[in-house]
Amino acid sequence: MAAKSRQPKGPDGALSSLNGAIEALDLAKENSRITQAKAAFGSVSALLVVIRVGFLLVPIDQLLANVVYRRQ
Repeated sequence: MAAKSRQPKGPDGALSSLNGAIEALDLAKENSRITQAKAAFGSVSALLVVIRVGFLLVPIDQLLANVVYRRQ
């Protein structure tokens, strides 16, 4: 039986997921032979970096308050 890796929950888990996705997209961009795919991978990677930076700049309580407020 394969061991399940435990990913941290909360802000640490979100940042870990973002970092993993950014690294995967960067690898895909480097190894792709199709110009359009490279552009797409690069664009999505850049967008995730912006989200990561914004996530680090805004306190988590403020982010959660915005999510709860927008749902009502």
